[in-house]
Amino acid sequence: MDKVMATAQEALADVTDGRSFAVGGFGLSGVPEVLIGALYESGASDLAVVSNNCGVDGRGLGILLAAGRIARVTGSYIGENKEFARQYLAGELEVELTPQGTLAERLRAGGAGIPAFYTTAGVGTQVADGGLPWRYAADGSVAVASPPKELRTFDGVDHILEHAVTTDYALVRAARGDRHGNLVFRRAARNFNPLAAMAGRVTVAEVEELVEPGVLGPDEIHLPGVFVQRVVALTPEQAADKGIEKRTVRER
Repeated sequence: MDKVMATAQEALADVTDGRSFAVGGFGLSGVPEVLIGALYESGASDLAVVSNNCGVDGRGLGILLAAGRIARVTGSYIGENKEFARQYLAGELEVELTPQGTLAERLRAGGAGIPAFYTTAGVGTQVADGGLPWRYAADGSVAVASPPKELRTFDGVDHILEHAVTTDYALVRAARGDRHGNLVFRRAARNFNPLAAMAGRVTVAEVEELVEPGVLGPDEIHLPGVFVQRVVALTPEQAADKGIEKRTVRER
């Protein structure tokens, strides 16, 4: 099946308000910025986003965030995005903070058809006991808090139950991909992109280099095309436009 779409806008033409998205990327590495731009242009709002982080001010998901298009974020890191922190503390945004490894496994489990799993991560903290602020009220009080999680002991060790994540769409970026949707990721871009792709009911991949079927050997492929429904080939200019989250320069 040829899954290549003419444009990113065409690939997201059926998106409506209130949809949920799993979005790949780690910091600014492997962020599907062209697809995020097309989602911004679509005007869709009240979106729920699952991503390791929410971009930075002015790049990645930070563009949608600044426009007030995102209503809820499930992630593991607020970090470098000042607008993200402002909206969260002002009660404008609901945020479910999740341990990073747990978030990765929740996405993977969703793609594998596993509804929930037990983990030791978060045992003895508010992650397990509940009470983490998901949304603040305008006066600074907690309007919505996380619920307590089911606790179970295995071999004398306490574990908490975490539920898998599935979303309406997934947006990912790959270094190489073919027309069947088989994808290859480069270095840190492989951290969350394959997992996000697995969790989406409709997964859209932007690829820096589009190759014909059969070019990618079976041992090269990081994510098989069964998880990908739509492919968008980037122009050389789009593929080269990569942000740097923190630029450091050593002394000569």
